[in-house]
Amino acid sequence: MNRILFVIISVFITSFFIYPQAETEFFLENSKVYDICPDGQYLWVATYGNGIFRYSYETDTWANYSSKTKSFDNDFFYCVAANEQYIWAGSSEGLFTYDRKKNTWSKKRFPQGGEWGNWIRSLCYDKVNHALWIGRFKYLTKLDVGKQTYTDIDRTQDNDPKTNNFIKLKLDGDSLLWCGTEAGLHKYNRRLNCQAPEAWEFFSTKTGGFNGEGEAVTISDILLEGNYIWFATDEFVTPEKPKFNTGGVWRFNRKSKWDRISKQNGLPANGVYCIEKTANFLWASVYQFDKKDKKEFGKGLVLINRFTGKVTPVDLNQTKVTTSTVYKMYFDGTGMWLGTNIGLYKVNIANPLSTWSLKKQEVQQPVKPKVIKKKKKK
Repeated sequence: MNRILFVIISVFITSFFIYPQAETEFFLENSKVYDICPDGQYLWVATYGNGIFRYSYETDTWANYSSKTKSFDNDFFYCVAANEQYIWAGSSEGLFTYDRKKNTWSKKRFPQGGEWGNWIRSLCYDKVNHALWIGRFKYLTKLDVGKQTYTDIDRTQDNDPKTNNFIKLKLDGDSLLWCGTEAGLHKYNRRLNCQAPEAWEFFSTKTGGFNGEGEAVTISDILLEGNYIWFATDEFVTPEKPKFNTGGVWRFNRKSKWDRISKQNGLPANGVYCIEKTANFLWASVYQFDKKDKKEFGKGLVLINRFTGKVTPVDLNQTKVTTSTVYKMYFDGTGMWLGTNIGLYKVNIANPLSTWSLKKQEVQQPVKPKVIKKKKKK
């Protein structure tokens, strides 16, 4: 029975992008979208050039916070996080905080790390400890939200400054925090003092992690899935350093086994911007790194079967998505939001099959908005 169910799910997901049945909506035209964060009522979107946007599920309306609306003096953001009291947005100029009650924005700059120390690339709210984790280009910072106190953490390993350049943060249950950097991965036990050495563990190609492949590994995204953790990694290779950052999607069994999916397994390219999950499939946004010009070229989306590793390209022509560069994905239970270099798309894939799974009770828990109004097709 399970085998039959698996075949049905596979046929549906893979054929979904072969036939023109995907309803697609487009928002925030000409915006470069780097991050998407739900808070249960709103969807918060960080853009590079047009500030922060807020989408209301209930009223089907958008609000913008930017220099144009005189909310603040910065329009370039990389990440956004939220709780019941605050919205936090990371820029290259520091941390911007929106107080929901006061309806005001404020800015925090960090003295440690100089100008680069104020480039914030990842934010992660820890509800268990009422803390905000701030991934900066230099240093990791913990904000005690209740006390409004900041603690800077230096995680430099083996005198390599890139191990202290944070890109992606991800909470794991009520005790762990995974921190992706430009040269490896930190695991922190949140039950221990963040300054205690015994609270941390470090993985890199030099320490045997990621099967030791490449001179370094740069983590671009992290996704938790049962007994496994998936990592999207950057590709950065040159004629002089052909094995510097080899890229690909990695699956870690939380112990010692690392499995890599790359061009050899069917990926269109080895650079990976982001990953997301729907039922039995992992979505990956990939890019090709040009060795000569040292530029990135988006190569679209693929579906990866989480059990077999089979890679299936997504036909974006059937989704009305007109770009192959996707920086961020978020599945809200009915649709996949795609943050791209030209705006924000929502590809509606709602269907009972899209949330079924072979494992019992393994359905992704989406944010449940009160009302979702369909937009008129343009």
